[in-house]
Parts: sequence; structure tokens; C-alpha cells
Amino acid sequence: MKASDLFVKQLEEEGVEYIFGLPGEENLDFLESLRTSQIKVVVTRHEQAAAFMAATYGRLTGKAGICFSTLGPGAANLVTGIAHANLVGAPLVSISGQKALRDNRQASFRLSDIVSLMQPIRSINDPHTIKVMK
Repeated sequence: MKASDLFVKQLEEEGVEYIFGLPGEENLDFLESLRTSQIKVVVTRHEQAAAFMAATYGRLTGKAGICFSTLGPGAANLVTGIAHANLVGAPLVSISGQKALRDNRQASFRLSDIVSLMQPIRSINDPHTIKVMK
């Protein structure tokens, strides 16, 4: 069993029905695991749209909206939608990758420090809103 299978199984156990995002090379295993699950994948044309759709889903249902992207610029495109969700109090989970910042065989190709980029997005009432898993 792959890690992506376990991750998708956990999402199912949490009651996730929809996930919004943009497929790419870096999330193909994740998408393959989603293909055989009960979760419906809503493919968007842009990562920002995925984040706004997940934020709207979260705001309307009270359940966390889930969005995903590729790494690098794709993950950076989620920022505005994530900030919006934070400002309106919509529950949201974003899933993306982070390439190694050092010892990276591809040099700077698609390299963005997404962890640092997401850190400033915080709720005014709760300075610990953004949780980054490393």
C-alpha cells in the first residue's frame, strides 16, 4: 500500500466528499489513490479557483473544504484563496508539496519555499491558525 492510499483513506474516514485542485506530475500518486476512492475530484483550471471553491464549500457546509496543487508556483497560487478562507472563517485544508530547498538535484526548477510563503497567513484572533506539516 502506498502512502497516498493511506492518506486518501484517512480523508474518507474524516468524511471528505469533494476535493478541488489541479493535476500535475507531483500529485499523480495522490490522484491515482483518489480515483479508486469515494471522494469526488473537481478539476479546476487554476489553483486559486480550487482554493476559493474549497473555501466556499467550507463556509457553506461547515466541513473543511479540501484543495490541492502541484508544488512550487502551483502551491503559491493557492495563497489568495487560503487567505480568504482564513479571513471569513471558512474551514479549509490545502495539500501541496515542498521540494527540498537544499541538495536538490533539479537545482531551482519549480523551487519555491511554500512553507515560508504560507506562514504569514494567520487569523487575527488565532496566531496559530496555519499548521504546516513537515
